[in-house]
Amino acid sequence: MLDANLKTQLKGYLERLTMPVELVASLDDSAKSAELRELLQEIASLSDKVTFAEADEDMRKPSFAIVRPGTDISVRFAGIPMGHEFTSLVLALLQVGGHPSKEAQDTIERVKNLDGDYRFETYFSLSCQNCPDVVQALNLMSVLNPRIRHTAIDGALFQDEVEKRGVMAVPSIFLNSLPFGQGRMSLEQILAKLDTGASERAAEEIAAKKPYDVLVVGGGPAGAAAAIYAARKGIRTGIAAERFGGQVLDTMGIENFISVSHTEGPKMAAELAAHVKDYEVDVMDLQTATKLIPAATPDGLATVELQNGATLKAKTIVLSPGARWRQMNVPGEAEYRNKGVAYCPHCDGPLFKGKRVAVIGGGNSGVEAAIDLAGLVSHVTLIEFDGQLRADAVLQAKLRSLPNATVIVSAQSTEVHGDGARVTGLAYKDRTSGEQKTIELEGIFVQIGLVPNTEWLKGAIELSPRGEIEIDARGQTSVPGIFAAGDATTVPYKQIVIAMGEGAKVALSAFDHLIRSAPVEVKEAPASEGREAA
Repeated sequence: MLDANLKTQLKGYLERLTMPVELVASLDDSAKSAELRELLQEIASLSDKVTFAEADEDMRKPSFAIVRPGTDISVRFAGIPMGHEFTSLVLALLQVGGHPSKEAQDTIERVKNLDGDYRFETYFSLSCQNCPDVVQALNLMSVLNPRIRHTAIDGALFQDEVEKRGVMAVPSIFLNSLPFGQGRMSLEQILAKLDTGASERAAEEIAAKKPYDVLVVGGGPAGAAAAIYAARKGIRTGIAAERFGGQVLDTMGIENFISVSHTEGPKMAAELAAHVKDYEVDVMDLQTATKLIPAATPDGLATVELQNGATLKAKTIVLSPGARWRQMNVPGEAEYRNKGVAYCPHCDGPLFKGKRVAVIGGGNSGVEAAIDLAGLVSHVTLIEFDGQLRADAVLQAKLRSLPNATVIVSAQSTEVHGDGARVTGLAYKDRTSGEQKTIELEGIFVQIGLVPNTEWLKGAIELSPRGEIEIDARGQTSVPGIFAAGDATTVPYKQIVIAMGEGAKVALSAFDHLIRSAPVEVKEAPASEGREAA
């Protein structure tokens, strides 16, 4: 199961165990059980603190528990946690084995102090880049608090269970057998749902904060770069983000970030967060901005109102709210979201194995999604509004060569059909003949681009007809002291590397605005500040 290089790395990690760990497997005669037995035996052979045993104690087979003997601390996986979930397996081994978590101590104490009995189940897919965050957060909670239990379940391996529970998107979380959440959730977000007073406490803490020299709203690549460049100038910098990492968290493979030949979105987001924390930046995660109030005078303070009722004030604002998936906006789409309507083929594709699906959108993202899905589903139909596909020629050729793929152009999606529980079909209009047609299917993957998260800015600054923030060459908006960067602006070509450059530029513009408009207290800049950060 594990190659020599992976075994060497894992052996090094297992040396950090301070307590014994037992791997207790529930297996049957299936091939997957044989694979899991082999994996667990290999892991046990790498450390004298790890033992392997078989027990017919769990209804899900293959599955296994990672147990700290003599205690009620354990973590359970149903399936074989390889792919994106291998890191979750390694972390669970370490944490059950006594290696401390890197989470903030106040967060750890909040988990330990939760009052109640919580039995979590998370359905994941091995190709989902969003799932590990949820699996790892709940695993850690079950290690820290004995009244919390968590089982991570490979939805592709337990399809009967997935069908019975109506799971059509991952990660899907159940608490005490009832739906709890879907999609990426951090430990802090899970805690916020369980600890009902968390939002009020956060609002009180934010309300007590002093005004910032630069306040960044948005935690994607543009926002992270802006915060770093502002903090390097030695000025008071804060960053408020709905979810740190932004759209990068939903990106599978990144191969065009210069000097890094390949990485994945969640990994890049974690590295962005770590880099920001190297500086004196006040990071306020899980904070949704709802209103911008520009300063009344050129040397006054602008205000950002948050969803929890708190307000933040600053001499200058950098807006980097990013973008979200564009929706079809047809009847049935909202009703059947996560019930057959999906936006991430990498995450949710395995749940549609052997089924019929459609992909909406003929750009690179849509064609790539159709190609990937064709390897899993019985048939994929790509629907494009225009008279021709817009994807690169090599991708079009690959898609058209697949025997279980159909391409329909000049088609306008008009309605998502369903039976109340899940998608059953898609209606579309043939734009050439005007004829209404219907395709019977079980899944629809929407890949038609992005829409900027700027609704809350209407009336405060100038927006383009597409809702993008109007900026000049320096990143200045229509209001002095308010700057913007990233995918939510009128800058063409929405790329990570461009967003980072724009974020750095507007931070420098904000600093220039500060020193020209009013005196600013500047701390000593880092000694390593080089030419590119000057």
